[in-house]
Order: sequence, then C-alpha cells, then structure tokens
Amino acid sequence: MPSAKRRYSKEEFAQRGDSVYDRAVRPHLKPEDDDRFVAVDIETSEFEIDDDELTACDRLRERLPNAQIWMVRVGSRYVHRFGGRAKLTIKRLPAK
Repeated sequence: MPSAKRRYSKEEFAQRGDSVYDRAVRPHLKPEDDDRFVAVDIETSEFEIDDDELTACDRLRERLPNAQIWMVRVGSRYVHRFGGRAKLTIKRLPAK
C-alpha cells in the first residue's frame, strides 16, 4: 500500500503529531498500553494502537487511506532506539 504524500513541513508535522497525541490519544491510554505503538492521523485525530507499528499503520490506513501518520511509542520519547541501553555504573575509588 503506497504511503500518502506529506502535506506539511517536518516541523509542523511533528508539532501537530505531538499535539494530537497529547490531546486526543493520551487520555485513552491504559497502563497495559505501555511500550505499544500508536499510529495517529494528525488531521483527523483518529488513531490505532498495536504491539507492531506496521499493523497499527495498516489498520489506520484501511480506514483513512490518505492519513498523515505520526508514530508514537507509548511511554517513550522515541519510537526506536539504536544500540543497547547504556548501563550506568559508578566506580568507587578504594578508601585511603
């Protein structure tokens, strides 16, 4: 399924996506949605939630073929993370 052509600048797209997520999606989230993906149409505020990001997008596109989709991972600032998580360790100096 081809993707819809972007109709907004990257900055406006991100601003709209974050705004719609905070206003229209976040109030409907449950604790069990943590770490799931949310595909949001920034024009209609319609959204789909799934464990798989492509499934969420596909379901939203079935309903709204021209959706302008903003992807969010619930409970995270990032959809994906490159590399492993850095583990913070504190190395203590020997007592004198």
